Amino acid sequence: MRKWILLIIGLLLLVYPWVLTMPFAQHLMIMVFLYALLGEAWNILGGYAGQVSLGHAVYFGVGAYTSTLLLIYARLSPWLGMLLGAGLAVGIALIIGYPCFRLRGHYFAIATIAVGEIVAILFANWDFVRGASGVYLPLLEESWLNFEFHAGKLPYYYIAYGLLAAVMAVTFRLERSKVGYYLRAIKEDQEAAQSVGVNAARYKLIAIAISAFFTALGGTFYAQYILYIDPESVLPLSLSIQICLVAVLGGTGTLWGPVLGAFILVPLSEITRVYLGGTGRAIDLVIYGFLIMLVAVFQPAGLMGLFRRRTLAQAT
Repeated sequence: MRKWILLIIGLLLLVYPWVLTMPFAQHLMIMVFLYALLGEAWNILGGYAGQVSLGHAVYFGVGAYTSTLLLIYARLSPWLGMLLGAGLAVGIALIIGYPCFRLRGHYFAIATIAVGEIVAILFANWDFVRGASGVYLPLLEESWLNFEFHAGKLPYYYIAYGLLAAVMAVTFRLERSKVGYYLRAIKEDQEAAQSVGVNAARYKLIAIAISAFFTALGGTFYAQYILYIDPESVLPLSLSIQICLVAVLGGTGTLWGPVLGAFILVPLSEITRVYLGGTGRAIDLVIYGFLIMLVAVFQPAGLMGLFRRRTLAQAT
């Protein structure tokens, strides 16, 4: 029954942009897919391995800047730049992870914040990447090869949908593999896992590598979608926090948690911004923050935890 429901939802999402053709409706769903992708990528490290990172904007920004600069200076296809940016993000993640994984709990989170802020300041003062003024992507002929579409948002919709499907497929396979079981063991009790032969450092590095790879893919997609990037848009601490919130709201350590979180958090953010953000009183941010606090206080396991509780109640 559940498989049929998921299949129907998937088919409805495929036809969604043909039914709701308004630009805002399509943009809203594109952003939902993007943040679901980022939340799912973060969840591999933060949800399954229990390593709460608040510096994932680094990998997002690396993906965005790598593909953009390669397009501008080397005329390299954004698709190839996307893969190279993801590879570079993996390398940076391993460099960051190796020393930072010696820290535990909130010390690890603080270390990732520090790394993220250092990278953001570096990019804001680096002339090669045009510093704080940002980079405008060149307007190319509309085509799938150039990864640019000016007539409408439909191609972006399906690219975002495909990227989300890819990270979910990897997560689905991961959580049922030996690596997934090891990561959950490390999250529950690292010392106990190591005592039975689990190499905690190795598997946490695997988790951060996969997480960084997909986060960087999202960065390239964002750059090609918006056609402008700067440190304030692709490297801020607020982005790292929002990526984390998407997974936490839906439920960490679950396949569908980040997707559910994105489907609630992103429309909530966009709708309150559109209808209440123009007052100048930040009412939209107050409502947005208040609803997040309600979930954090009354359902800390996320919305997936609520569904699980109801399922167990019905079973008994």
